[in-house]
Amino acid sequence: MKKNTHPKYQKVLFVDSATGKKFVCGSTLQPKAVEKHEGVEYPVFHLPISSYSHPYFTGSNQLVDAAGRVEKFKKRYAPKEPVAPKPEEEAPAPVAPKAKRAKKS
Repeated sequence: MKKNTHPKYQKVLFVDSATGKKFVCGSTLQPKAVEKHEGVEYPVFHLPISSYSHPYFTGSNQLVDAAGRVEKFKKRYAPKEPVAPKPEEEAPAPVAPKAKRAKKS
């Protein structure tokens, strides 16, 4: 096997930026920032959302959205308000159907 082809596998501290929860997991990420957790120094990676803050895992209906995607989706696909019919006085008078002409022979 060739040497130095695979990234270094190491323990990385992941921090959920929505809740502040921290957990250590093995990863090939190479973050430059370092932080101490439970007396051990780990490279640290900040997550925008994790299982600690995701609504599916927390069982809440509260949506966590840092980029405004949820509001944009709700705005785009929200049911449209029905258009109110115009008052009758503003509506044009109904047009009577035209009578058919008799054929000339």
